[in-house]
Amino acid sequence: MTTVAIVGCTHAGTFAATSILNAHPDWDVHVFERNATLSFLSCGIALWVGDHVSDPRKMFYSSPAELEAAGATMHMRTDVTDIHVAEQTLEFRDLETGDTQTLPFDKLVVTTGSRPVVPSIPGIDSRRVQLCKSWNHAVELKERSKDAKSVVVVGAGYIGAELAEQFSDIGVHVTLVDAADRVLANNFDQPITDIVEDRYREHNVTLALGEKVVAFRDNDEDDTVTVVTDGGEYTAQFAVLAIGFLPNTDLVRGQVDMMDNGAIITNEFMQTSVPYVYAAGDSAAVFYNPTGQYDYMPLATNAVRQGMLVGANIEQPTRKYMGTQATSAVQLYDLSLAASGLTQGGANRRGMDIRSTELVEDYRPAFMQTTAPVTSILTWDPNTRLVKGAQFCSTVDVSGAANVVSMAIQSKFTIDMLANVDFLFQPNFDQPVYYAGAVAAKAVAEQDR
Repeated sequence: MTTVAIVGCTHAGTFAATSILNAHPDWDVHVFERNATLSFLSCGIALWVGDHVSDPRKMFYSSPAELEAAGATMHMRTDVTDIHVAEQTLEFRDLETGDTQTLPFDKLVVTTGSRPVVPSIPGIDSRRVQLCKSWNHAVELKERSKDAKSVVVVGAGYIGAELAEQFSDIGVHVTLVDAADRVLANNFDQPITDIVEDRYREHNVTLALGEKVVAFRDNDEDDTVTVVTDGGEYTAQFAVLAIGFLPNTDLVRGQVDMMDNGAIITNEFMQTSVPYVYAAGDSAAVFYNPTGQYDYMPLATNAVRQGMLVGANIEQPTRKYMGTQATSAVQLYDLSLAASGLTQGGANRRGMDIRSTELVEDYRPAFMQTTAPVTSILTWDPNTRLVKGAQFCSTVDVSGAANVVSMAIQSKFTIDMLANVDFLFQPNFDQPVYYAGAVAAKAVAEQDR
């Protein structure tokens, strides 16, 4: 019988376990997880803080009991303390009893996920500074939000941006701090982030952008914390740190190939440099189609698809990973924002010669009783004319457009091809030329001048 050890069980681990057991119900599959829960949808934390979750228990889509019923041997509240890849054994400790054991394995699946970035800053270990990642963090944030009057959110990426919006929606005064000079600077270019920043100001969120945090100072006399930056000081009842994630891969460091940041490099079948070791999710690198290079992009969508591929390939390589465009979306106040692939800023940071085209037009005809403008930004390679990315922003749902561009990038569409796709036209939904096609047509015209 083949013994499989799966270390870590959030998204990638859950889907890896399920897919392996579906394909090989007779295999001996052991799942190790430090926490008492699995499959937590942390993307719902901000929504729960803002009272937009029907039932927090529904933020879990699986359970230890479900995986056990499928045939897995579950080791919950268990810490894997060491992995010996060459010897094909791992050591683990029960966090409740302290008992330690060793498990020999035939196949190892590393789905250990990621950990929040916590820089060495004076005062960062304050009880008034908390993280936003796990179920325990979510419970603590929800509890704090009930009586909170003020909060400082450090980090204006997706997590920080959503927390700032939801806190402001329930009447908490928010200061949003980021070392970048724009909110969502890694996700959208300035024409869109300018719109988002205006919304924050309309909702009385203080933006402290282009400021690096240098210290946290506790104020015990009034039970607050002061976030000290290189540009000012901001005091609130508590602060939330949301400045990014790093792969949690120390257990196999030096035993399989990794990127400099510790993300495990796999082939297109999710195998590491050691053929019987697989990796998926936030612990693994992804092949980023817009650049043709491996990158680190911790997203649940990547984790789910990679986890499923582990089961498809764990006996023999059969189904290839198609790479990612890091397609994503977020709702902030009345704004729907969606993106796929490279922004102009992302291309510039990588030293790539990429052009961008912006188009602002109503999403449906003027004769409709209501309509709304959509800001579209398309990025493309001026030499190959290949589509490299796009961003969309509107008060109407534009998420589908990002999925369209994701398929275009993955299928190696040129701007000419995207401009000529057979998109539907119906006045309730769009213009005679759908805005994803219209911005591509504008790019064609700009390139052919």
